[in-house]
Amino acid sequence: MDADWNTPDKITHALRLLKSFQHWTGKELLPTRADREENARQLFEAPFVVVSHGTETDPILNYGNSTALRLWEMKWEAFTRTPSRFTAEPPNRDERASLLAQVTSKGWIPNYSGIRIASSGRRFRIDKAIVWNLHDDDGLAAGQAATFAHWEWLES
Repeated sequence: MDADWNTPDKITHALRLLKSFQHWTGKELLPTRADREENARQLFEAPFVVVSHGTETDPILNYGNSTALRLWEMKWEAFTRTPSRFTAEPPNRDERASLLAQVTSKGWIPNYSGIRIASSGRRFRIDKAIVWNLHDDDGLAAGQAATFAHWEWLES
């Protein structure tokens, strides 16, 4: 599952995730340090899920920490080529799109729950997720992200 999290672009993106989370929620996603690389490593190795997608018309996943990669049963290379809508089954994609539209207008949404699907077809329910908008250093939209620590596998 090694994603070479310590490349300059990935470190910058990890810091964007942390900074945007704090901007919207007023809380730290994890305690940050002065060392950029250490912050990125801690985010990648966190025991909770952190995922994000870009601003494409059909957004592509552009970050998944090690917990997310294990949960979705994917390697970094495949995960970061996947349209984010594929994290949900077709019947659940309208509900997911509605959530993301709310996040776009409000900045963030706490306590989201929903059904997602791993690459193997295994389904799981996420609970108490926080979804937020990402902005770059110039304040421009840079995508959306989600984090959660609670999930349960569902029977097929």
